[in-house]
Amino acid sequence: MKFTKMQGIGNDYIYVNGFEERVGDPAKLAVRLSDRHFGVGSDGLILIEPSEIADCRMDMYNADGSRSGMCGNGIRCVAKYVYERGIARRDVLTVETLSGVKTLSLETAGGKVKSVEVDMGEPVLDPAKIPVRFPKGPVVAQPLAVGGKEYRVTCVSVGNPHCVLFVDDVLRAPVETAGPQFERHPVFPEHVNAEFVQVIGRDELRMRVWERGSGETLACGTGACASAVAAALNGKTGRSVRVRLRGGDLSIRWDETSGHVFMKGPAEFVFDGSVEI
Repeated sequence: MKFTKMQGIGNDYIYVNGFEERVGDPAKLAVRLSDRHFGVGSDGLILIEPSEIADCRMDMYNADGSRSGMCGNGIRCVAKYVYERGIARRDVLTVETLSGVKTLSLETAGGKVKSVEVDMGEPVLDPAKIPVRFPKGPVVAQPLAVGGKEYRVTCVSVGNPHCVLFVDDVLRAPVETAGPQFERHPVFPEHVNAEFVQVIGRDELRMRVWERGSGETLACGTGACASAVAAALNGKTGRSVRVRLRGGDLSIRWDETSGHVFMKGPAEFVFDGSVEI
C-alpha cells in the first residue's frame, strides 16, 4: 500500500489515497503505522476518499485506532494533497468529514499550496451536543475537579469536544499528568481534548494540547479554534488571534457576522512510502 506522510505545524498523519488504495481495517492499521518505534510514526491515519457531496472525503483515525470527526491540521494537508496531486485542482475545495462538509480556501503559487484557510463552521456551546455532562450551558469558566484539583474550564466543540483551561505559564502546565485525567473524566462521555492556554495579549495565545487517543501533540487545529473561542467568551482576547503551538502558529478568526470560525495555517509533505498490509 502506498502512503504519504504530511504535517501541519508538527501535527503529523499518514495519508492514504482512497481513490487508488483500499484499506480493510483502518482502525487496526492506524495503530500499527502510528507507532513511532515499530511503525511509520504519526498522530494517526487519514484516508482521502471519493465523496458524492464534496471534492473528497476525509476519514480520520487517531493513533489508538479511535475514529475522529475532524482535524484542523489534517484537513489542511488533505487540501494540499488533493490540489497538488491533481484530484481537484481548485482554489476553493470542499471536504466531507464526519462533522459535515468543510470549505477550504487555498493560497497557491506556482502550482503549490502555500497556506489553507478552513471554514470550521459555528462552534458548539450546547453541553449536550459537545458532549459534556454539565446541567446547562454554555460551559464558560465552570469549576471542575480533576485529579484532586479544581480548574475553571470552558467547553467547546469544533467538530471534536474540547475542554479549555487557562494557565499562567503553559510551559509549566501539567499536560502529561492532568491531560489524561481530563481526557477520561466521567463528565466527558466521549472523552475530550484538553487545551492548556496562556494569554500573551489581546490577540495572542500560547497553547499546549492533550489529544484524546493520541496524547500530547505538537499542534491541534480544532483545539486552537476552541481555545480562541474560549478566550473570547471569557473576555481575555478579541475574536481574531494568533495561537502559538509547539509546532508552529495558526491564525484563528471567529467571524462576528456569520458566527463561523476560520483557521489559517500551512501544510507540508514529509515523504512518500509503501508498506505491506
